[in-house]
Amino acid sequence: MSSVDRHLELQLVARLRAGEAAAFDAVYAAYNRRLFTFLARLSSSRDVAEDLLEETWLRLVGQAHRLQPDTRLGPWLFTVARNLYLSYRRSRALEDVHRSETEERWPAVHFRSPFEATAATELERHLEAALAQLPCAYREVLLLVGVEGLRPADAAVVCGVSPVALRQRLSRARALLAQRLEDARRPMAAIPREVIP
Repeated sequence: MSSVDRHLELQLVARLRAGEAAAFDAVYAAYNRRLFTFLARLSSSRDVAEDLLEETWLRLVGQAHRLQPDTRLGPWLFTVARNLYLSYRRSRALEDVHRSETEERWPAVHFRSPFEATAATELERHLEAALAQLPCAYREVLLLVGVEGLRPADAAVVCGVSPVALRQRLSRARALLAQRLEDARRPMAAIPREVIP
């Protein structure tokens, strides 16, 4: 929902606080795809994104009556999704620390997700690869502002930083992404033209 829809958003918050199922359905319709895309790109895993998305919606259902009357739904939902992802990463890191070094490791098998299948053009593939290589703090700010269209002030709330810090992080993220894209382009430029079909 854009800032133009603020009056509708405030009505939805009031209806959510009252436990109205139709209000939940409206919020779900407006944000489900956006939240899934954010989580899928953040985690680089469709399964993880689906699990975290489900938990995000469960949190809304469980906390709807506690929402403040002036809650901005987009930042609230993206904050919950981001926090769930960070908790997931911390739990995975703890599992990796406790895993025995002698434990047999299965080879990783990568299946193309529907998201990857739709990223068909060369530029999109390079962009997605470069984005996936960025540290989480940079990747999330680019996704929130550049992809999801959140205002930097709202993205700052989601990330738990000041607006100034977010603008600095966004600037660094853009520069790092541009550098990664340039690095990915260089090997192709070094290949003689007669070799490239």
